[in-house]
Amino acid sequence: MAIDIYTLNLSALLTLCGALFYSNQSKSKTTPPKPTTSQAKQNDSKPYNTLPFLAVYTLIMTSDWLQGPFLYPLYHDEHSLAPSLISTLFTTGFLSGAASGSVIGSLADKHGRKKACLTFCAVYALSCILTTIPSLPVLFVGRVLGGVGTSLLFSVFESWMVGDVKGKGHGEELGGLFGVMSTVNSVVAILSGVGSEWLVGVAGTRKAPFWAGVVCLVGAAGVIGMFWDENYGEAGGEEKGADEKKKAKKSVWAVLSDPKVLSLALSSTIFEGSMYLFVFFWAPALRSVQSTEKGLPYGIIFASFMAATLASSLVFAKITARQLVSYTNLLLGILGTSSLCFLLSARPRSEQSTFWVFCIFEAAVGMYFPCMGYLKGRLVDDGVRAQVYGMLRVPLNVFVVVSLLLTGDGNPFGSVFTICSTLLLAASGALWTATVNQAAP
Repeated sequence: MAIDIYTLNLSALLTLCGALFYSNQSKSKTTPPKPTTSQAKQNDSKPYNTLPFLAVYTLIMTSDWLQGPFLYPLYHDEHSLAPSLISTLFTTGFLSGAASGSVIGSLADKHGRKKACLTFCAVYALSCILTTIPSLPVLFVGRVLGGVGTSLLFSVFESWMVGDVKGKGHGEELGGLFGVMSTVNSVVAILSGVGSEWLVGVAGTRKAPFWAGVVCLVGAAGVIGMFWDENYGEAGGEEKGADEKKKAKKSVWAVLSDPKVLSLALSSTIFEGSMYLFVFFWAPALRSVQSTEKGLPYGIIFASFMAATLASSLVFAKITARQLVSYTNLLLGILGTSSLCFLLSARPRSEQSTFWVFCIFEAAVGMYFPCMGYLKGRLVDDGVRAQVYGMLRVPLNVFVVVSLLLTGDGNPFGSVFTICSTLLLAASGALWTATVNQAAP
């Protein structure tokens, strides 16, 4: 019975996605957007070529989503690791991400963001390979590389894209491109979930999605090498003088000391940290109010979450196209909605109501990433973009590690969700305070 209900839920969400997609497409055909005067001057009405970036983005996110659902089962079922040891491996990955986040951005800005993206492909591919080898020291090395790769994934690619878009005079297209990225990511997540299940069934091993991930990363590296141009931060490219290096170094702290950027940093740390904790605790929360003794259809539930994310990314495209609300106010709404979702989830009352609250949170996730990406793209100076993005990953990883260490092996989702709700509300308050009397994007 539970499976039928969740299948119906997924069907409804996919129908909503289809309706929104059709609506967006029909409106874009009948009323094509007119470029602003500044856009026309900047790019002579010729749009930015998104294909090289989106092709790479699709491949790297496919690699990430393929392996995600099977990392824990691979450790537990095929490598026969104890849950406490698996928790240590995950913590190692987050610690690695925190340690590397403070330096990879600086290296990318100095030596080239394209090179950093190629480095990600190599590091993450090696992490995938090592994860399939049933040797504890090798698995720990794989997690360390995975943490470094994750920090690269969520900093250097976006930095390269924003730098390339702005460098070619298409800065006004960033909002739309971030919306497309969110939509692509959601579609890739849904298809990867189905595809990874198929791969495991065909190969008879949970290692198969990791091997497929390596293939995707090799393909991404090929596209990057052939079609991407290099771009740098302020201290990159040619050798700079001491004064210029000092200026670049100062600009990093000048950016981070901006109240708007600080409020964004707090918001990203709390929201994305809460999102990672949600990944750990949504299943036990749903099981606590399960109405039947049958196992939950995790694959269908995951696909439903991703469908909710996809639907909200399509709504985001509508909101931004019509300029119904500023990006800052939209982010405030996202943080407030997420806070309410965690508060309601702390004491779940029924299986279906909890499921739909989780879907609302996933919808907030679908709007959060393009919204946050646009705001960071506008507020962070391009010369130190990768450095700042990398440094923003440090408190995020620390937040998740501390939370996991405090929760231990149990599943105290109630207290975790309550804390997340409170912190999200505080983050929204900080963002409002930082922008209430200032012009914000």
